[in-house]
Amino acid sequence: MIPLPDVFRTRPLAHRALHDVASGRPENGHSAISAAMAHGYGIEIDVQLSADGVAVVFHDYALDRLTDERGPVRLREWSELSTIPLAGGAGECIPSLAQVLAQVAGKVPVLIEIKDQDGAMGRDVGPLENAVARDLIGYGGPVAVMSFNPHSVEAFAKVSPETPIGLTTSAYVVSEWPLTAATCDRLREIPDADRLNISFISHEASDLGRPRVAALRDRGCAILCWTVRSLAQEDKAREVAANITFEGYLPEFPA
Repeated sequence: MIPLPDVFRTRPLAHRALHDVASGRPENGHSAISAAMAHGYGIEIDVQLSADGVAVVFHDYALDRLTDERGPVRLREWSELSTIPLAGGAGECIPSLAQVLAQVAGKVPVLIEIKDQDGAMGRDVGPLENAVARDLIGYGGPVAVMSFNPHSVEAFAKVSPETPIGLTTSAYVVSEWPLTAATCDRLREIPDADRLNISFISHEASDLGRPRVAALRDRGCAILCWTVRSLAQEDKAREVAANITFEGYLPEFPA
């Protein structure tokens, strides 16, 4: 197990960076990252893969919600994605992971979520994990990598064994996921944690009372959580979790 740096327990993590479209800061964009850094927060970002194998910082599988373009991110090359403006971003375009890492430059912790590329939490993974590992070579700041897909975490750990790894985890309510009931039932109990030797999970905040979460915490696994949207939710989450991923408000933290 590669230990999770302590700063991931002490600095709240801005979900998709400190985004606020009303203020001209689209999610996962450079301006949202700058705002998070200015407040001293860590950042949680998402990565997808371009057609030519570049890790890009973008949450959705398709461009539709966050840009004026349409269709899957995976079908566009980086040279094209890098020119697509983010909605509400005053002209700022989709960033690459390499660009974001250069922007952060180790000043705050970076939690990278590798989005499932298999489509069903299966084994069709590898290219995005390899791209993330390449971008992390030589990066000196606090960083950790996670995914909902255990196979993705396993593939990443093989090519970047020095990086702390974790699982993004959930209550997996079947109606809320494009997965089979059997897959949801399996993932819900976080069965891969021990096999993968992860150092943390980031669990759905509303499901932190799950006994499996407590069991992982008792064996030394750091418990983070997603996504907290108010101080009241934060207070509740911190009864279990060491840290929060947040959006929509500004949590306090010790200097």
